[in-house]
Amino acid sequence: MAESHWAIIFDVDGVLLDLTRNEEELFFEPFRSRCDIAKLSRDWNSYKIRNDEDIIKELVERHALHPSETATITAEYLKLLEDRLHNGQIQSQVISGATSLLNKFKTKARLGIATANFRRAAELRLKQTGLWDHVSGLAHGADGGGHKSAILARAIRTLGLSPQRIIFIGDNVNDVAAGLENGVHFIGFSESAERREKLATHGAKTLSAAHAQTETLLEQILNP
Repeated sequence: MAESHWAIIFDVDGVLLDLTRNEEELFFEPFRSRCDIAKLSRDWNSYKIRNDEDIIKELVERHALHPSETATITAEYLKLLEDRLHNGQIQSQVISGATSLLNKFKTKARLGIATANFRRAAELRLKQTGLWDHVSGLAHGADGGGHKSAILARAIRTLGLSPQRIIFIGDNVNDVAAGLENGVHFIGFSESAERREKLATHGAKTLSAAHAQTETLLEQILNP
């Protein structure tokens, strides 16, 4: 199949990378001098919009910080992430089989990401793990705000492909909604049986428990 005929878009956390505790905590570090970060929720689903840009805006508003702090906090976070990845204080973790998956399909489809992380954060983490070059040409993140459905829609608009030629792989119920709302093929991925059951309950019809299975499912969609 020619590369231009299909696109495979991945969520990042939970599909390509595991979000480590150190990476999660670093997101809140810029707030340390501005509020009590121990009281900030680490449950991403507790925020109005599960998107790094919108979460920072919500926290700025909630703690009565000046609106200009949104950009400052974002810049501080991205600089901290870059520095700690560079000096090895933080090591991003690749989901088992993700590297093989990208290598196998890079000649069969256009590969990309639609993540609720800032695009720069995703770039830094994926570069450290050697995965960035596979998805850099179609990389969309939290920048611009919105739910995952909006992020995925932004990616789709750049492709010039019908939704039937686009596959989205995600691990969260927001990813299921994004796939359904945008009318693309959706694969719900998780190594957790409980998580897969939750994805199915929210409408995911195709599920994968390991990326060896994801490879098989992708081949079935690409070559019906």
